[in-house]
Amino acid sequence: MTDRSGNCMKCGACCATYPVLFGREELDTEPEGWVPTALAEPYLTRCAHMRGTTQSPRRCVALEGTVGVEVRCTIYDQRPSPCRDFAPEADSGGADARCADARRAHGMLPFPGSYDAFPIG
Repeated sequence: MTDRSGNCMKCGACCATYPVLFGREELDTEPEGWVPTALAEPYLTRCAHMRGTTQSPRRCVALEGTVGVEVRCTIYDQRPSPCRDFAPEADSGGADARCADARRAHGMLPFPGSYDAFPIG
């Protein structure tokens, strides 16, 4: 997600497609952590995941709005590392194959110029 008014504020497909798994050291109950613990669930011994991202249908609990129309991440400044690292060029229209796959899963076309070597259908 992005805090600018670009593509990611309208899409949100990644937040409703992929599981978000991260180290427990990112939880705000840890000395250097920042992710709200109330929005995460433990996973194995050293990991956690964002609520809603391992269920079916997937949708991160921090996602607000309608996918493909207008969305926002309610914890943007506190989002976990997988979210920070995902498709860093998507807001400017330079998405990668995972972004393109997520967009297709929600009935949207990939961004023009995205790394989409294997289009579906």
